[in-house]
Amino acid sequence: MRVVIDTNILLVSISPNSQFYWIFESFLDEKFELCVTTDILMEYEEILTNHAGQALSSTILQIIENASNTIFITRYYQWDLIKNDPDDNKFADCVVAANAKYLVTHDKHFNQLRNIEFPKIDVISAEEFKKALEDADEESN
Repeated sequence: MRVVIDTNILLVSISPNSQFYWIFESFLDEKFELCVTTDILMEYEEILTNHAGQALSSTILQIIENASNTIFITRYYQWDLIKNDPDDNKFADCVVAANAKYLVTHDKHFNQLRNIEFPKIDVISAEEFKKALEDADEESN
């Protein structure tokens, strides 16, 4: 399953003490493919550095960049779907370019994507993502 993870979800999932650590663990266990662009990686780096420091940020980015289940996407078209926070368009564009199943986020700016018929982007919360991973795991067994 290909997904794009918004920075807010990545940030809350990297600490072993977080209730959302299962997301990062699922990534490490290769339960999904993480789709990223250069712009997304740059934002990950900026936010992780600001919140967790340079050392942890570098470690997390190295893990992501070297993981076999990371899919590097080149965005050839900008859909400009998110008007309230244009900086978030990089995530929506990545979903479309990667043909990803979900965009996982807690950012309310992405809610407007639910009303757009084309291109269709399934925006889900961390809790909904957990259920989707469990369902996919059951189907594979």
